[in-house]
Amino acid sequence: MLKYNMSRHNNFVNGYVMQTIWAEQALTSQGWQSDVCISVDDRGVIISVEPGSPPQGAKTGILLPSPINLHSHSFQRAMAGLSEHRGPMGSDNFWTWRNLMYRFVGQLNPDDMAAISAFVQMEMLEAGFAGICEFHYVHHQPDGTPYNNIAEMSDAIIEAADQSGIGLTLLPVLYQFGGCDERPLGDGQRRFGNTPEQFGQLFDTARSTIARIGNHSNIGVAPHSLRAVSPEALEFATKLAPDKPIHMHLAEQVGEVEEVRSARGRRPVEWLYENHEVNERWCLIHLTQMNEQETAAVAKSGAVAGLCPLTESSLGDGTFNGRDFIGQEGFFGIGSDSNIQISLAEELRTLEYSQRLHHRQRAIHRAFAV
Repeated sequence: MLKYNMSRHNNFVNGYVMQTIWAEQALTSQGWQSDVCISVDDRGVIISVEPGSPPQGAKTGILLPSPINLHSHSFQRAMAGLSEHRGPMGSDNFWTWRNLMYRFVGQLNPDDMAAISAFVQMEMLEAGFAGICEFHYVHHQPDGTPYNNIAEMSDAIIEAADQSGIGLTLLPVLYQFGGCDERPLGDGQRRFGNTPEQFGQLFDTARSTIARIGNHSNIGVAPHSLRAVSPEALEFATKLAPDKPIHMHLAEQVGEVEEVRSARGRRPVEWLYENHEVNERWCLIHLTQMNEQETAAVAKSGAVAGLCPLTESSLGDGTFNGRDFIGQEGFFGIGSDSNIQISLAEELRTLEYSQRLHHRQRAIHRAFAV
């Protein structure tokens, strides 16, 4: 984040205050370029990018485009640190952490959601993220009763983004069941549940709110996981907004892989690719339990692997096949997920170190740098 005093580098163009930043190197849509002059107005809009320019304005060494935080559960920022202890049986894992999260989320109301979201969005902006993909599944009152406005909690997040100024892609989550056997949602999950019909109403309401707010905001759809939605509901979700992104948890935990294989006869990635046309519209979150064939299939499809290395490490999820995936020209992005720490650099460092530990080598991703 630039910390220069920009006031002496300002001028006015078309009524807007223009700021000039000059970088020795900058990563642009044409790749790395040198001696780059960037003009930005007081709305934060980049007006021009001109390589090969003489030094002027505020000077820096390297500039990068601000990335998108592609997977976040903002409310979990407020419980960061509360789960860092061993469970009553002397062990702790993803599933025991999830039970604590359910207890925490049961206390939140729409005002809490708006306040926490605005706070974490501010932290993300300070960390250099330009936007957030909010994987949002806390829809209803604690007993599962919808609010009078079925999108009340979604509106709280949209309101927070309007206040913070961050770019928002809201991803309302379709969540039906407690597992592949289609058992009812448990006590801690009732706030999440919707039928496809309810979800369609929620989605349309939230989309209308986003259209009114604008502010570089968008909406997508997020079937939670293969455990939490039926095959029919997943089909419904993919067709609800054909021109919008689809985000989905997939192949995060060993127990999840075994449950899906037992119920549907295939591992999660296998089943999804056999039953859907997965392409660049899809963002598949975690993917820490993939074999070589699945890794190749995801890379070839153009789907984005949504990696959250700090959270995946914190929860003991497993290790993404990063070396093989990137070696096959797969696309990945970074998300902060549980928001225990908001740091792009630490996410990338953790990803790299996980590959070093797994392969017992160094500088794994340096081989793919350009």
